[in-house]
Amino acid sequence: MDRRQLLTGAAGFAIGATAISAPAIVQARTKLRLGHLHVVAVDGQILTGLDRGSFERHGIEFERSEFNTGPEVFEAMAAGQLDVLSAGGVISNYLALGAGRAFLINDIEVATAQLWVRPDLGVRTFADLRGKRIATTTRTTAHIFLDRALRANNIDNSEVEVRNSSMSAAVASFISGEVPAVALWVPFNITVREKLPSAVKLVDASAFYPQSAVVGGWVARHDYYSSNRDVIVGIIRGWADANDYMVRNSAGAAEALQKNHYRHATVNDIAEALKAQKMFSSREWKRLYSDGTVVKWLQQVSDFFMTEAGSVKSTPAAEYFDPSIYLSTIG
Repeated sequence: MDRRQLLTGAAGFAIGATAISAPAIVQARTKLRLGHLHVVAVDGQILTGLDRGSFERHGIEFERSEFNTGPEVFEAMAAGQLDVLSAGGVISNYLALGAGRAFLINDIEVATAQLWVRPDLGVRTFADLRGKRIATTTRTTAHIFLDRALRANNIDNSEVEVRNSSMSAAVASFISGEVPAVALWVPFNITVREKLPSAVKLVDASAFYPQSAVVGGWVARHDYYSSNRDVIVGIIRGWADANDYMVRNSAGAAEALQKNHYRHATVNDIAEALKAQKMFSSREWKRLYSDGTVVKWLQQVSDFFMTEAGSVKSTPAAEYFDPSIYLSTIG
């Protein structure tokens, strides 16, 4: 989970029992550079779509790069190394700062963020967190969740010390005893359970849903988005096929993801990860795009990030999220 890999759409293209046959006539494909986090809430549809040939059928071939955190993948896009990316709640931060155009939402991260504590280091309740260090990766889904969890329990951010690092480093510091608490995202909870059975999950993000919803999704560079509409259409169609399969057959999707892409985890771990995110069919997403619900979700997270950064000027979600291609593509 710590290594960054560069993979082509063919490399790691494991065809499992759920794969379908290639079409008789193969459409000419466009290769594009995609960066993403290797967590189910972000790459579940990507990997399922690759296994099922969903993107290939719509003329899309990915040159994939895996990243450990959202800030890293946005930095790669800013450096011109990526054409599109898929990430979690962090998109609401960078998009508000003008880092690209969002065009596709993956899911709501209902319970993917979790707060774990160590009773053996004196933390059993929220009250015990006062004056303590909490490890996490700031400007991410975990950071948004941690802020809401603290406020909900009448703890001001000034009463704790938030230590920022990569998530793998944050979890390692928690396991080693450097910090008594960590705000993480799935699947890092697996490592905590395996390495530190005495640790306790104090709360997860589901405690604050539906009042607070954090969504993740796809972003393109401004120049790429404006000049590659047909490619964006192909991505959306491939994603919709994979997404709707996962919604209809979550058990089969979990088995294929574990077998082909998450061998360090068990099928139950992947099934748990899928339950931690709320997915909708592609047609249900169309309604949520149309009625302004998605813009509302994105904006409330952007507001948190901009307040945290002390920014007084930012791009509103109604401008950085463009649902128009999705709405004209999905029937």
